Amino acid sequence: MKLVIHDLKQDEWGLLADCYPDARVISEDKPIQPCAGCFGCWSVTPGECVVKDGFHDMGVQIHRAEEIVVISRYTYGGFSGFVKNVFDRSLAYVLPQFEIVKGESHHKKRYAEDKPFTFIFYGQELTEAEKRSAWRYVKAVCTNIRGHVKNVLFREEMVPAAAGSEESRPVCPEVPTAAAPGKTVATGKMAFLIGSMRGIEGNSGKLAGKLAEYLKVAPAINELKRYLQDLPGLVKELEDAETLVLCLPLYVDGLPAQVIRFMESMEREYQGGLKKIYLLANMGLYESRQLVNLFGAVKQWSVKMGFSYGGGLGVSAGEMIGVLLDVLPYRFWVTKDVAKGTERLAAAICSGQRIEDIYVEPYAFPRALYNAIANSGWSRNAKAAGLRPRDLYRQL
Repeated sequence: MKLVIHDLKQDEWGLLADCYPDARVISEDKPIQPCAGCFGCWSVTPGECVVKDGFHDMGVQIHRAEEIVVISRYTYGGFSGFVKNVFDRSLAYVLPQFEIVKGESHHKKRYAEDKPFTFIFYGQELTEAEKRSAWRYVKAVCTNIRGHVKNVLFREEMVPAAAGSEESRPVCPEVPTAAAPGKTVATGKMAFLIGSMRGIEGNSGKLAGKLAEYLKVAPAINELKRYLQDLPGLVKELEDAETLVLCLPLYVDGLPAQVIRFMESMEREYQGGLKKIYLLANMGLYESRQLVNLFGAVKQWSVKMGFSYGGGLGVSAGEMIGVLLDVLPYRFWVTKDVAKGTERLAAAICSGQRIEDIYVEPYAFPRALYNAIANSGWSRNAKAAGLRPRDLYRQL
């Protein structure tokens, strides 16, 4: 059985459905909740998401499929908001523990299998650079989700028009185009957007708090989770900010789905002037270079919006860094390079200058030790949830 994940409208899918007889189809036919970043799918209900909205068993769906076909509008180097949401909610397909694969930290397999994925991206006039971005992104996704890329295809439109048939002419979703931004308005206002569903209490929020301490102007703090049902309202809220700092976690090798939806909304709704965009990103894996796809997505979005991208700071081992920020002075030991990067990013923001992206890892803290401590912690989490450590490896 094939599993098809797509973001097409119902009438568009109707013209393609015969190409996938007997396939299990995942589409936005009901509301989907964003991944909360709570890790409950690993330590509370292992193998399934704790949010039972009809998309809670995506890891199981992938496991039961012989092949997965993904159809998505090309969006900032990767998936559309909905398709990315499905992948964010598929985290339970792998285990929380880390292992080294081809020189990088990745999650261990829950199931002893290697699923083939075919990705079909559609969008108007995709460039060769955009196609390479998509390839890089899906290869990273499959490496982490422990499958492999069978094929990547690109289409201008998903449903080609039948010659001479007006009824069969496709109703392809329009690729959002940005409203033409006005001139830069020197308001001096600065806004932080916390893209994590954990808000200011999460690692993204904690790192944002440290960055704010280095700035001359106090930023307005906006938590994306408070605007999920009113993204146009958030766009309006950020309209007069001259500088926007995105403070984001890495979800499945890229932007969290809720951040993509916000960016899509900005393309449709934004009527303000040019902005300077800076980025503060963090991730749980050890190698900060695995943030490259997320950085690329923000850059592509900035170009589409006509904004000026000013650079960013990528922090690895975010869970550990977040804990240590509460108990150790900044710049001490493990956080030394994070603090240096924060200071450099803050200086760029204050001066409105552009810097090269900065990628940092825990200072003087070996990867093997980090992975060992992280892996052992999941047994404690299981016991705290009333589970046996072996329950974490449950297969459904």
